[in-house]
Amino acid sequence: MASWKRDFASGLVVLGPILVTLYAIYWLYGLVAGLTPGLILDADALRPLIAGSSDQVVQTREQLAQFLRVIVALTVFVILTFSVGYLMRTTVGGLVERLVDNIANRVPVIRVVYNASKMAAETAFGEQDSLQKPVKIETWEGLRMTAFKTGKVTDDGREVLFLPTSPNITTGYVVEVESDEITELDEDVEDALTRVLSAGFGDANHRGMDAGISIDVIDDAKAKEPDRAGTDRADDD
Repeated sequence: MASWKRDFASGLVVLGPILVTLYAIYWLYGLVAGLTPGLILDADALRPLIAGSSDQVVQTREQLAQFLRVIVALTVFVILTFSVGYLMRTTVGGLVERLVDNIANRVPVIRVVYNASKMAAETAFGEQDSLQKPVKIETWEGLRMTAFKTGKVTDDGREVLFLPTSPNITTGYVVEVESDEITELDEDVEDALTRVLSAGFGDANHRGMDAGISIDVIDDAKAKEPDRAGTDRADDD
């Protein structure tokens, strides 16, 4: 591989995740800014801070007010999330959650969206203890797949496993497998999830430039040196 290809690939490995992350932050900011009402903070309230009446000054005040509205909205959301999470650990929180589940499950269309969203959130943001142990199961002859124990057991003694898809672990299959058909793995949940999320390329112990597929680089000049040496020896003979 030429030197410029190696440099471009190395730079893309570094800049790619950064650009994707920045774009995700920009998209999230635009989403929150579009949903945040202007009643939270009026741009005219910033006149003592940014005085003037020109179009540029008015635009600056509006942009600053929009930024402050986003900060306020995110702060309220974080506080509300922590409050609800703390409430869920109490008896009242459990009753409220069951009440909401019962109401949502009574509506034909809402219950599908609600249950799917709840399962996706629990899989993506739930504690790793919910996925107790990564294992291997043989789905077809000679083909093994990574699954996770859920701690549930069926009436006939089979273990209930979650078999996620890759790279989207919020979808998958719930399978019931005999205990003797399960192969235990000597790794933790984080390592197994890293492998599934990265479609098999990731390694939880080696991240960054050492992760993924190694690129062997051989300069053209060095590659031609053995041929030149062989040619010189042939001429001497």
